[in-house]
Amino acid sequence: HAGQRARASTAYTSALAYFSTGAGLLSDDCWQRRHDLLFALELNQAECELLTGQLPVAETRLAELSRRATTTVERARVACLQMDVFLMLGQREIGVAVCLAFLRQVGIEWSAHPDDATVRSEYARIWPLLGERTIEELIDLPPMQDALALATIDAVISLVPPALHSDGNLACLTICKAITLSLEHGNSDASSVAYANFPRFAGRVFGDYQAGFQFGELGCKLVERRGLERYEARTYLSYYMYVARLVQPMRNCAAQMRRVFDMANRTGDIPWGAFSRNHIVSTMLVTGAPLSEAHRETESGIAYCDRVRFSMVTAFSELQLALIRTLRGLTPVFGSLDCAEFDELRTERHLSQTSVSYVCMYWIRKLQARYFAGDYEAATHAAARANELSWVMYSFTEEAEYYFYAALACAGRCDAIPAGERTQHLGTLRAHHKQLTIWADLCAENFASHTALVGAEIARIEGRVVDAEMLYEQAIRSAEDSDFAHVEALANELASRFYAARDLRKFARVCMKDAHNGYLRWGANGKVRQLEEQYPYLRTDEAAVPGPTNTIATPIEHLDLATVIKVSQAASGEIHLEKLIGMVMRTSIEQAGAERGLLILSDAGGHRIAAEATTAGDAVHVQLSDAPVTAAMLPESILNQVLRTRETIFLDDAAADPLAAADPYVRQHRARSILCLPLMNATKLMGALYLDNNLTARVFSPARIAVLKLVASQAAISLENARLYRDVAESEAKIRRLVDANIIGINVWEAGGNILEANDVFLRMVGYDRDDLVCGRVRWLDLTPPERHDDAIRARIELTETGRIKPFEMEYIRKDGSRVPIILGLAAFDASGREGLAFVLDLTEQKQAEKKIRDSEQRYREVQTDLAHANRVATMGQLAASIAHEVYQPISATVTHAEAALRWLHREPANLTEVSLALDGILRDGNRAGDVLGRLRQLIRKAPRKKEPVNINEAIREIVELVQGEARKCGALLAMQLAECLPSVEGDRVELQQVMLNLIINALEAMSGIDGLRQVHVSTGEADGGCVLVTVRDSGPGFGPNGADHAFTAFYTTKSTGLGMGLSICRSIIDAHRGRLWVSECSPRGAAVQFTLPRQRAVLS
Repeated sequence: HAGQRARASTAYTSALAYFSTGAGLLSDDCWQRRHDLLFALELNQAECELLTGQLPVAETRLAELSRRATTTVERARVACLQMDVFLMLGQREIGVAVCLAFLRQVGIEWSAHPDDATVRSEYARIWPLLGERTIEELIDLPPMQDALALATIDAVISLVPPALHSDGNLACLTICKAITLSLEHGNSDASSVAYANFPRFAGRVFGDYQAGFQFGELGCKLVERRGLERYEARTYLSYYMYVARLVQPMRNCAAQMRRVFDMANRTGDIPWGAFSRNHIVSTMLVTGAPLSEAHRETESGIAYCDRVRFSMVTAFSELQLALIRTLRGLTPVFGSLDCAEFDELRTERHLSQTSVSYVCMYWIRKLQARYFAGDYEAATHAAARANELSWVMYSFTEEAEYYFYAALACAGRCDAIPAGERTQHLGTLRAHHKQLTIWADLCAENFASHTALVGAEIARIEGRVVDAEMLYEQAIRSAEDSDFAHVEALANELASRFYAARDLRKFARVCMKDAHNGYLRWGANGKVRQLEEQYPYLRTDEAAVPGPTNTIATPIEHLDLATVIKVSQAASGEIHLEKLIGMVMRTSIEQAGAERGLLILSDAGGHRIAAEATTAGDAVHVQLSDAPVTAAMLPESILNQVLRTRETIFLDDAAADPLAAADPYVRQHRARSILCLPLMNATKLMGALYLDNNLTARVFSPARIAVLKLVASQAAISLENARLYRDVAESEAKIRRLVDANIIGINVWEAGGNILEANDVFLRMVGYDRDDLVCGRVRWLDLTPPERHDDAIRARIELTETGRIKPFEMEYIRKDGSRVPIILGLAAFDASGREGLAFVLDLTEQKQAEKKIRDSEQRYREVQTDLAHANRVATMGQLAASIAHEVYQPISATVTHAEAALRWLHREPANLTEVSLALDGILRDGNRAGDVLGRLRQLIRKAPRKKEPVNINEAIREIVELVQGEARKCGALLAMQLAECLPSVEGDRVELQQVMLNLIINALEAMSGIDGLRQVHVSTGEADGGCVLVTVRDSGPGFGPNGADHAFTAFYTTKSTGLGMGLSICRSIIDAHRGRLWVSECSPRGAAVQFTLPRQRAVLS
């Protein structure tokens, strides 16, 4: 249960530890005796290993479990998990084989590559089973009860992802089979996924878009009605991919995908969480979101996939990143995916070893890159290769990208081929336009601009000038309305070329400037630079942002104020530290004409080299680092002087300069031109920029130095901003990881009482759902009990004054009226205290555990009291004969005195004096007997422990008097040596007397088998630390070898009739009185037992 709770709260590592511990407690023979329990523990272990990225370990465990499975249900559960593992390991074929093997066991014989007839046959079975019912009415189907059908549909649904990436017919067949199973046996949880996936091929393969959309909506409604968290992420992701992107504005889908990602993380559906991250970026690209944001989102998605070890989705994301890089101008050649992180040639050589989905996505991304670069021949080649896998596109947002860019590439290619050979290209172009038109009819906001632009290109090729003009304008307007910056820029670019071909230069120039601005807005700086090279008039546009290499070949006399402004804008516009460093180094090398450069940054730990830039031909290579400053890297004497004086130093020929020539670096490298500038942000030293050229003297002219000083000044400010941004981003990331981890409850509050945001743990804690949160029904004031409102107000005041509140315990009122104990910590976002963050820890389990501990302690004390009482009763039984003698003596004396009194009364005359003496004797002996019986009753009576002042000497005298008879019976001498004026101790008189009674009886029994003097000596005195010391010595044989070490061990005894509990009980009583009890051997024989008790004053203090 602990493992299941930890897993439900997404604490997968803790859950794995619980399951591993549980499995480790069971031996191998439990596979026969406790099969169900051990199987569940092992299966949960495997699932947590998958969730924590331990895929090979999970694979091994599941292979063993597949042999241990004894029922169809168990085999299905193992097969489903195996498919997820093999999918994430990139071994889709093995995952498919695992599922097909299971299906054969339940009587379903499928091929890994079924033919069209098989698929159509299963698809055709759906409609007779549907009968007269509408698709919407299927939500009322009864729950699926048949165990075999449930196992089968779970396996079939788990087959969908690997099938989608291996064989289109198999993917269609799995969905159709899941739907027919649902129609025959009722709805299962997995039915929702089948319904949501049905639109994927219903429209594209069978032309039935309407039925597909209805099934898709059915899947979502089924999840909502039944609260099917297990398949929630899969269902909604499928719906957004196959329905929403066609009938709803795609811009909304990114936010919906983020919800799916949160769902997947919450339910542990890791593969679908990774898929959702990839589709978020796809949606951003297809809707023209700023490329810088898409870049960040892609890198974040790659980091997530790397963390969960899902290499297949990582590869998809790297394709997206390669396209984004070239569009942003971050690759050496615009339009090529090649860069340090990606190699087109190597990728194409290994395409046969990847999934068909990856192959298709690669060619689509290459199609887009080549088209934007204007390489229409390469673009149409890539489109043709992608078209070979057209069935794969049905599963991806990139399908729309393919039809759009393939059509545009085809149109561009038509211009370069003879008119007589255009027929085939026009046929392809019209076919793509037809598909875009179908989608535009479904949702004009998504596809109207695409359809109009492709239509304009067709009209242009066919010579329908007026139609082309109208359609270009329509495409621009529709793209603007939909906020598709990339399509708007493309439409303006193509319109410009159309007008230029007709020699309408004014129109062409206006459209091209709009295209240039559109690409800038999108962030496609690579495309911007290409247009500026083709149309120099665009460079004067104030909105232009220079790239990292557009001034490398510019003569120094042309480096005017405009260049400085552009460089400054580029520096101030970059906020990511690593990218900013790269931009600063490239710009500095290019502007200065340097051969090599170093960026030195300062922090509390000193100065370190953050980057090194070198030149190779016309290219500048920047290598980020974090290395100490050494004489091997640069002339330290020059750097130290710059850092000390905060002034720029430049040397025309360092090797010939008598002051610099002695520097080890200058001597070794024969350095010539050297320039070192401080990086200052106001009065704060940020570091230094070092540049040199070992080939040429006098490289750094005054004009270049002036420009570089401005660059350095802006760079210092930007570096500080980038550092702050990075710190804030890291802090936000830490907070986000904490929130997403769902370990403790976290919410964002505002002073008015509303809770603005909260994670799932907090909502579960207080019993509200996310709809309540969105609607503003979750308020911290409503959660606070009425009796704690004053505390809440005081906390609010403290929060305003200090910005935070130390965690404190309180209770929240849940939505159902019950209360939950919590620890609450608060922190304000700023000094106003209007908003802040709350950390809430549920103490329910802790409070329950504390109650159990208190109950256990109370029970322990009761058992201890019962045991002590039983020990006293047993001891009394042991002393029965001696006690009877002690009671018999005063009773006998009482009888004798009574007889004497009668005799004196019967005399004539009666002797009243003697009668009085006899009556005094009766009274004395009666009291004596009463005292003995009273002490016995006190010792035997079961009463709660009391704390009162106890005179230890009096307590000892009473016990010694009680056992004197037993001592005489044993032939032993019982003597006392009690110190006078001892302080009282605080405690329970009866319990302390029980200790003395046990110790004396033990001493008497220890001497029962010896010859010679038998003596028990009881003494008291004062000990160090203000304690009272009591010692009981005997002349017995002692404890024997090692006996003293075990004397207080429960049930240890050296007597044939003892239970071994006496001394153990004594120690527990003395410990409860904050005292200490110990034993020792006496010389030449005997043993001593001693204990100390704190005096009353010490206890009270």
